[in-house]
Amino acid sequence: MQQKTAPPYCYAPPYPPASRHAARGLTLQRTSYEEDGKWHTREELLQCVKSVKMADAIQDKIKNYRTAPFDARFPNTNQTRNCFQNYLDFHRCNKALSDKGQDVAPCDWYQRVYKSLCPMSWVGKWDDQIESGSFPGKI
Repeated sequence: MQQKTAPPYCYAPPYPPASRHAARGLTLQRTSYEEDGKWHTREELLQCVKSVKMADAIQDKIKNYRTAPFDARFPNTNQTRNCFQNYLDFHRCNKALSDKGQDVAPCDWYQRVYKSLCPMSWVGKWDDQIESGSFPGKI
């Protein structure tokens, strides 16, 4: 899926920047401005602000993304077993803590690891098998 990008007029100011809004190519005081012979309305400019903020939020998510740490039980390149084991550990932890009536937040670590390692198709298939009662693992 290709990410939508903001039009170029969202980033390039039509004149030397005089304010923080103008530095991003936005002039919110005017109802429109001209760039390369095309006039842009206030609504288009506000859409630029939204798209730039959304792009910044995506960049923050990418910057804060953490993958699975090294696990000494699985030193080899093939991480299939690591993926499956963390999937099992997540569901075992969830079941054990929810049966005791405790908070299941500590289990989120296992979920983060298996979501980082496992293909989504496998996880979906395993979830379907758990619902139907045909999952081969011991939870």
